[in-house]
Amino acid sequence: MFEHFDATLLARIQFAFTVSFHIIFPAFSIGLASYLAVLEGLYLWTKKPVYLELFDFWKTIFALAFGMGVVSGIVMSYQFGTNWSVFSDKAGPVIGPLMGYEVLSAFFLEAGFLGVMLFGRKRVGPGLHFFATLMVAFGTLMSATWILSVNSWMQTPAGFAMNDKGQFVPTDWWAVIFNPSFPYRFTHMVLAAYLTTALVVGAVGAWHLLRRTAPLRAGTMFSMAMGMIAVVAPIQIFAGDMHGLNTLEHQPAKVMAMEGHFESHPDGAPLILFGLPDQDNQRIDYAVQIPKLSSLILKHDLNAPLNGLDTVARDKQPPVAVVFWSFRVMIALGFAMLGLGLFSLYCRFRGTLYQSQSLHRFALVMGPAGFVAVLAGWITTEVGRQPYTVYGHLLTADSISPISAPAVGASLLAFVIVYFLVFGAGTFYILRLMGRLPRDPEPHLGQGPIRSAGITPAPALAENHAKHGGAHHGA
Repeated sequence: MFEHFDATLLARIQFAFTVSFHIIFPAFSIGLASYLAVLEGLYLWTKKPVYLELFDFWKTIFALAFGMGVVSGIVMSYQFGTNWSVFSDKAGPVIGPLMGYEVLSAFFLEAGFLGVMLFGRKRVGPGLHFFATLMVAFGTLMSATWILSVNSWMQTPAGFAMNDKGQFVPTDWWAVIFNPSFPYRFTHMVLAAYLTTALVVGAVGAWHLLRRTAPLRAGTMFSMAMGMIAVVAPIQIFAGDMHGLNTLEHQPAKVMAMEGHFESHPDGAPLILFGLPDQDNQRIDYAVQIPKLSSLILKHDLNAPLNGLDTVARDKQPPVAVVFWSFRVMIALGFAMLGLGLFSLYCRFRGTLYQSQSLHRFALVMGPAGFVAVLAGWITTEVGRQPYTVYGHLLTADSISPISAPAVGASLLAFVIVYFLVFGAGTFYILRLMGRLPRDPEPHLGQGPIRSAGITPAPALAENHAKHGGAHHGA
């Protein structure tokens, strides 16, 4: 059934499918690991039980997300050998050691301390347990560092030379690791992970506030999440703008596709809000645009010239429609997160953070927005790099293994079925756990008067005294 398909396209779809499933779990676990460290730190500092109770609630969810992220990541690595062996051969001397460092310095660190974090509080003491939690959080950040270094090098390759076999060989590891786009991509991705986690935590808190199941626990997590969003969302917008300027410098064709600029604009380029990209005819149909605003954003000058895709050969242009729309989805969700953060600040100032059902419903709807934004940003980054795997040096068409379309198609179909069954079940179970926040502990009866018998405790106390007295006399 796949005989008439292109093997390269199917291999790209397969990798895109598996990486899309994989990325949502690290995007969640990176932020959640740091959140767990904050919760435990607050508990040790304040001794308030609510922080420890929230830690115990979220650590199980973290363990499941971490496990699914590991499994989905292992599957991806095999595709380098099965579908992309030419790429692995040519780029292996550079990316191979970086991937190895990720396993040695990050994954082992996470896995080594994960068991202590999950099961060792009563065995190792509070100090060492907190250290284990910090190491798990640090390990997730280290893992992101190495993986994003690999991806950033493929986007903006540096510190290498080509040997006589056509392989990329490192000449300067510092330049390889800290390539021109790495600082911007790393900052943007880590902030995205924190926002994704804050949105999930906020949605869970909002859900339980609306149901009034555990006001103290739900209110605590909701307040922390809204505070995080209010702080991080504007920082993320600024970081994204800096990342865009870096992309304009090193990958101008990607920015042209993001902006929908098929034509060059020598005296100021418009910001195209919406439209229908027509790559065959090199134009945007039904464009809704603001004159010269794109030049102001990208060059900080209304009249600054901007090149368009008319300066790029047709066979070197990325697929404009995909990049154009995925970029807009990411931007729209980013501003929606900013709106949620500002709304929460308004309610916090008014003293209605825990009572505003409008805010709670808004936060609940925004729960999955972080995952969608991460996927949209990843699509923008990866599809915008096409037609290259190593930008400007190695074409995607020259990176694929000598395999047939039916073989790739069959494995793609198997991945789709297995992934939706396995990870769908895992995600469903995580959602079930999120919906089972234990109720707040009831206050101890000895801390206040017993009012079950009437307006005052006197009748109940008298009845209780009579019963106890009768019992003593009978004895």
